[in-house]
Amino acid sequence: MGETTPKRARIWGRGDAQVVEDQPRRCFGAIRWRQKGSATWKGPSFFKMNPNFDLTGVAILQGLRPETAYDYEVGHFFSDAELPDAPISNVEWEEASKSSFKTSSDKDDRPRTLVIGSCRYLLKTFLGSFFDDRGDKTFRSILEQMDDDHIEIDQVIMMGDQIYADDLKAFNPDATVKQFYRRYRDAFSQKYIRQLMSRVPTYMTLDDHEIEDNWPSKASEKDWKTLFPVAIHAFQAYQLSHSPNIPVIRGRLVGTPDHLWYQYSDGCCDVFVTDSRTERYVSNEVKREMISDRQMNALKRWLSNGSGRAKIVVTSVPFFPDSDSDENTDKWSGFQRQRNEILGHIERNQVKKVVFFSGDVHASFCAELISPTNLKIISVVSSAFFWPYPHPSARRFRLRGSIDAGAAGVFNLANASRVISDDNFSRVRVTPTQIRVSVFGRKGKLRNESVHRF
Repeated sequence: MGETTPKRARIWGRGDAQVVEDQPRRCFGAIRWRQKGSATWKGPSFFKMNPNFDLTGVAILQGLRPETAYDYEVGHFFSDAELPDAPISNVEWEEASKSSFKTSSDKDDRPRTLVIGSCRYLLKTFLGSFFDDRGDKTFRSILEQMDDDHIEIDQVIMMGDQIYADDLKAFNPDATVKQFYRRYRDAFSQKYIRQLMSRVPTYMTLDDHEIEDNWPSKASEKDWKTLFPVAIHAFQAYQLSHSPNIPVIRGRLVGTPDHLWYQYSDGCCDVFVTDSRTERYVSNEVKREMISDRQMNALKRWLSNGSGRAKIVVTSVPFFPDSDSDENTDKWSGFQRQRNEILGHIERNQVKKVVFFSGDVHASFCAELISPTNLKIISVVSSAFFWPYPHPSARRFRLRGSIDAGAAGVFNLANASRVISDDNFSRVRVTPTQIRVSVFGRKGKLRNESVHRF
């Protein structure tokens, strides 16, 4: 499940390859759907599984109703002709993948429950992929909350490092598009993450490990011409294609993305998913930029659009608090001019209900930033879904003190939560007046809970 609005849903899938007499056959997806409880299916609808994108494709379901549950069945078939000329009859649905979802809300006061997190490690050895399902237990725990505790999850937001293309660092990192494809297939085909993503609208952004560690700090000119294009091509196929980034016209995705950030709304939440990685400019210490001017302007317009909803900014690296380590230069604290620009915009325009979601640091915690006029900004950091090595302790983070935002004044840190330094995910309940952040361990045990009022 990708972007899901009150009236539309994007459903992503991947087909298979079939070769007959050394000639590859075309692969197409087929989907049908119905309102839960109805005996009548709508569709089927057909869509292309594109060989240029590892046989992935996106089905577009339209004419849906807000806050309504639907069942769907989806599969694929082969043809020697293009879709308009493909002989399609007597579709058999027995082997189709089956799941269900719920459309989003068009009511501005409707509370939303979101699951957020980042950094899901899956080791690849020199002998090839190594099956390791320890990280998949995190997603099993989320499903158990949905099925056993009857918790309704409206969105899943994955904030980067969905794959580790460079898990062995300089030794045998992924370098070709086929290697990146294989990495995504390994990561997304495990049992529980697949079940979760088939049921809950899932929104994604990338961080460095979708390309290489601390990208682009060590990138050569050759890396920009060879590594970057194949990494982003695979990212578009597996993470961006089902997002709101690509327009839908007459039931089809249209156009080629010229940026990786996007925005959407659901109930009482407005969400801006930033690209905090690929637009960085780090060659000049004075002019360091985390995001482009174009993205900055879009973010500021969105912040001050007067919607009255909670303004959730998703950024792969923490906006605040800062890290007390040499990794600080990789976070927003290493791009102070632009961070000050955003803080100044929020302060001058008195933008209320601003919340930053981020991951990256393999620990989870919350904190508030209080402006000179007593405006509150909230930060929720959630990471890692799974990291089989030591996690950072609380002493690595600056949870007290202040941030000097230049002309915008001094912002004071307040109400920092406990730091959870284990594998975990966060379940965030957003209402028009507050957010409640519940941090759960990989096996589902509640580790911490905090409430922040707007």
